[in-house]
Amino acid sequence: MSMPRLSLCMIVQNEAAFLGDCLASVASLVDEIVIADTGSTDNTVEIATQAGAKVITVPWQDDFALARNQALAATTGDWVLVLDADERLNILVKDGIEKAIAMDNALVVNLMRHELGSNQSPYSLVSRLFRRHPAVQFNRAYHETIDDSVLALLTQEPDWQVIDLPGVAILHQGYDPTLLRQRGKTQRAKHLLEKARVDNPQDPYLCSKLGALYFSLGDEKEGVKLLKQGLKSNTASIPVRFELHYHLANAYRRQQKWELARKHYQKALDEEILLPLKLGALINYGAFLQDLGELGEAIKLYQAVIHIDPSQAIAFFNLAMIYKAQGNLLEAIKGYQEAITLQPDYAEAYQNLAVTSFKAGLIQESVDAFQQAIALYEQRQSPEADRLRKNLGEMGLI
Repeated sequence: MSMPRLSLCMIVQNEAAFLGDCLASVASLVDEIVIADTGSTDNTVEIATQAGAKVITVPWQDDFALARNQALAATTGDWVLVLDADERLNILVKDGIEKAIAMDNALVVNLMRHELGSNQSPYSLVSRLFRRHPAVQFNRAYHETIDDSVLALLTQEPDWQVIDLPGVAILHQGYDPTLLRQRGKTQRAKHLLEKARVDNPQDPYLCSKLGALYFSLGDEKEGVKLLKQGLKSNTASIPVRFELHYHLANAYRRQQKWELARKHYQKALDEEILLPLKLGALINYGAFLQDLGELGEAIKLYQAVIHIDPSQAIAFFNLAMIYKAQGNLLEAIKGYQEAITLQPDYAEAYQNLAVTSFKAGLIQESVDAFQQAIALYEQRQSPEADRLRKNLGEMGLI
């Protein structure tokens, strides 16, 4: 029996900086590359063509789902993999993908995506690998997804299966704060989500995405209103309900409404979703409890994070902060060192390691860590570099 043919399907615009790496990551897996260009002015199309892609031109109409569906219509494979240019496929999941798409009754394979640089939600689950079926189409102008069409199809043809692929399948750089600013993603998201809400004002998904966005832009009142509205509808799916509770918890925490924040963190963590998807909520709830002085409970949450994903540097850093506050300097030093091993540019970890080492009488280790912190702060062009240098001079350490 021959393997199903797999098509990579993308929409792009001015992605020359990322596209080559993305296409290289799938070269040994896909049988076809279809790229819809929505108006690039750099050499994106040239890069795609050199990689053997079939490139079509799609006029941009302020609708990601529309563009996705036009690209999808040009594919010929049995299965479709959808990536953005700022994503890369983790080649370690190649065997798992090939086994999954060989299943006769599989319709969708959900893929775990690592949001590089994000502590708010380090992982997400995305429906980006699916059988090419005429009923499976993208919906929603922003945060476009096939989920609505898949749910509709399952009511008509219930024998299909939606499965989750174990392990991290996609590495995503797009939520790096610098990239978001440079590419204007935040304002574009706001425009398209507000436009979509005109027709679907009660949609919990839109309430979740737009509510969190408003809050991040400083419009706390409107953000909380939308998040509460999303929950009030009682129609949210489990993943969306998790997001609504989680965003509300973060909002109430910033507003210093402690009991409301606690309530919604707990409700978010009670939702039955994959554990890696809860990491952001666990980390933020731990920080919340840490701020309130509930250090024992905070330690338990950070240890749970490390058990789920030992690569979370912030969990080691926050644990070290607690140990330092408790006077357990050696455990604090170990925690900071672990955080630095995982994230070598972690200036705050170096700074706190320096302070803790000094308190422990490890003077040379303290000076070395301070110097590393200063160098990293200088790379960020942070005023903290000059402040640290001045303090160290006054202490006679440099």
